[in-house]
Amino acid sequence: MSRDTIVAKRYAKALFELAQGQNQIAQVEEELSQVVGIIHDNVDFEKLLTHPNIDTSKKLAMLNQLFEGKVSEIVLSTICLLVERRREELLSTLLEDFVFIANEALGQAQAIVTTPLALTEDEAKDIAARFAVISGKKIQISSVVDPSLLGGLTVRIGDRLYDGSLSGKLARLEKSLQVSQAL
Repeated sequence: MSRDTIVAKRYAKALFELAQGQNQIAQVEEELSQVVGIIHDNVDFEKLLTHPNIDTSKKLAMLNQLFEGKVSEIVLSTICLLVERRREELLSTLLEDFVFIANEALGQAQAIVTTPLALTEDEAKDIAARFAVISGKKIQISSVVDPSLLGGLTVRIGDRLYDGSLSGKLARLEKSLQVSQAL
């Protein structure tokens, strides 16, 4: 694990504890996600924010001008703290770690469901319910369409992959046939 990853986890844990103390976990997650999205969507602003030769006070002034009154004090202070300590590049990792910590604390998990066709709302609810039983957590579904699956679906929850796709089954069958022919 890299040093930056460890540092980002510490910031995320501290931010989570502050948000939890003020009962604003969902709000902080949403605002932090929006801020990171805005910064990443505007490549010039991101370069400006991470440029080492631009004075920190100017970066802080830009951040305050852009986000003050639009996000909570917790989020703005955290972002400014990262800039002050020259750790601007940790923003995305901070968001990922915050979401993970919040989900763990709230007994939730994010599932990325990949299917060859778009899921209906009922199908998504059914998948969420089935995987809630398996994982023991409340599941939030993010749907991805990938026609190369041919049929079935894959579900990724954290670092676990449940592959029930037709293409996955065909790949496993091919591998088993190759192994049996090698004997």
